[in-house]
Amino acid sequence: MPDAACPEGLDPFAAAAHGLSEPDLMRTALRAAGPLVPRDFPAGGRVWIVTDAHLAREVLADPRIAKDPALAPPGWDRQRGGLEPTAAEQPCLTTLDGPDHAALRRAHAPLLNAKRIREQSDRIHAIARQLLAELAADRAPVDLMAGFTTRYPLTVLLDLLGIPLDHLDRAADACTRMLGNNAGDQGRAIAALTELAAAGLHDDSQGLAAELRDRIPADATNDQLRYHLFALIFAGQLTTDAALGTLIAHALAGGPHRTPADADNIDELVRETLRTHPPAPFTLWRFTTTEIELAGIRLPARTPILVDIQGINTNPARTLGPDLTFGAGPHYCIGAHLAHLELRAVVTVLRTDFPHARLTIPFTELQQTSIGGLQGSRLTTLPVALHG
Repeated sequence: MPDAACPEGLDPFAAAAHGLSEPDLMRTALRAAGPLVPRDFPAGGRVWIVTDAHLAREVLADPRIAKDPALAPPGWDRQRGGLEPTAAEQPCLTTLDGPDHAALRRAHAPLLNAKRIREQSDRIHAIARQLLAELAADRAPVDLMAGFTTRYPLTVLLDLLGIPLDHLDRAADACTRMLGNNAGDQGRAIAALTELAAAGLHDDSQGLAAELRDRIPADATNDQLRYHLFALIFAGQLTTDAALGTLIAHALAGGPHRTPADADNIDELVRETLRTHPPAPFTLWRFTTTEIELAGIRLPARTPILVDIQGINTNPARTLGPDLTFGAGPHYCIGAHLAHLELRAVVTVLRTDFPHARLTIPFTELQQTSIGGLQGSRLTTLPVALHG
């Protein structure tokens, strides 16, 4: 299948900038190209993008398709590919499969299940209320993308993990540097967040970091534990940060941009915003472990595969049912309950404490950018008058 099936100039991995209200021509083009679309990838060689919901769920559950970056094609540029360390170098939830992944997931799951997260509801609402009140103190319009969308999820995560909040500025700086294109900055940011995670492991800690330490397999090293905590901090911040700006924009927008139709239902507003603007447009990399056939195409071992989450979620022909915002199968996002609660809390606080909050520019002027690769889009600015 030739790359020409996806029109020239529409590169799914290129940096991009476009209006929040503009249609996504890339997703339409990928869907039109078929259920399994080949594209050239900057890390080297061809990758395959799944655009069909049924095929996506098969791929996400197929034990012959694994996440270990060691399976990437020989010669791949690991930096440009955005690859984590291999499972042998750094075993974690996002690199392991099979029994090893299941064991590690069992250690994490009780910390972030629905019941445990509901118990944190009052605290998370209080954090949202405090941070928004601080921004509203001088009654001037504020850009919520300039700090709030990064600091709010980080405050929640550090609080839950038992990491002192005097580390917040350092954590926010590291997360900001992770979104850049400079490999040196990204490496230093990972090191900073991994080191910071150790602050939640002191002997009298009551947070989830210490609880995870006591739950992970006994043969795990301290370095591996810190990497698990880094992954929770980074993935939890990145997901909620990306979603927050879009959610708040829709929550405060009037007219046809206020989605969904029943926008007064906060749960529905959160679900629909996440469906139409998922924080991650693609899954993380998966690689075939042997030669397999997908959609009538023979793929050799070590073929890179992505699932187009955004395209599948927004396909007009999609039947009702669970979307793929947080994935599917054994690697379904373990932090989904926390992300939903954080997002609901912000909209709830805006509506109860700041009922006159409004965007200070038209919704149609809001712009979002992506640095490319597998990274999702993020609003460039979100100017809001919290007091109307």
